[in-house]
Amino acid sequence: MEKKTAKRSPGGVSRRDFIKGMGTGALGTAVIPELLGQSIATRKGRVPVYERKTIALTVNGRKVGLEVEANQTLLEVLRDKLELTGAKKVCDRGECGGCTVLLDGAPVYACMFLAIRADGRTVKTVEGLADGDKLHPVQEAFIEKDGYQCGFCTPGFLMTTSAFLEKNPAPSPDEIKQALAGNLCRCGNYAKIYGAVETAAKKMKGA
Repeated sequence: MEKKTAKRSPGGVSRRDFIKGMGTGALGTAVIPELLGQSIATRKGRVPVYERKTIALTVNGRKVGLEVEANQTLLEVLRDKLELTGAKKVCDRGECGGCTVLLDGAPVYACMFLAIRADGRTVKTVEGLADGDKLHPVQEAFIEKDGYQCGFCTPGFLMTTSAFLEKNPAPSPDEIKQALAGNLCRCGNYAKIYGAVETAAKKMKGA
């Protein structure tokens, strides 16, 4: 029996060659972002060494300057360089909210935010929420209403809640749920968390 050969296009490329080429192209596309963060010298070598940059930012009211790598996240810098471990590294892919901090007053997932993008900006972590020994009203409310269980997700909830209530001091139950939709509690303590937010709103209004 005569063996069938792959049909080739007029340009000399078979269907099989085309599919193989597409696979290689997809692989190349996948590694481009990683290569962009590396120096030219690194691409020629074997050990990844990323570009470094000195940044200056204000963290919890204190101005700091430090050198970071282009691929380092804000969470890594806060925890490893500044020893602010309140923000938690949980899912590490921007899904649970355990790493939430405030950047210029807005909540962000620190695990997904590059540290170099925080250059010249203001960051607040859960360590900076209280005023000295006086707890923030949101912290007081979470304690009073048992808005936590294991406590691992609590820092993220506190930061999201504090930013939310600054913009919406009298939220409805549905607005509270929507505002906290990006924060996950693996213990399932949502009812008490929502209650804590309602109490915090009253406290912040002086009720």
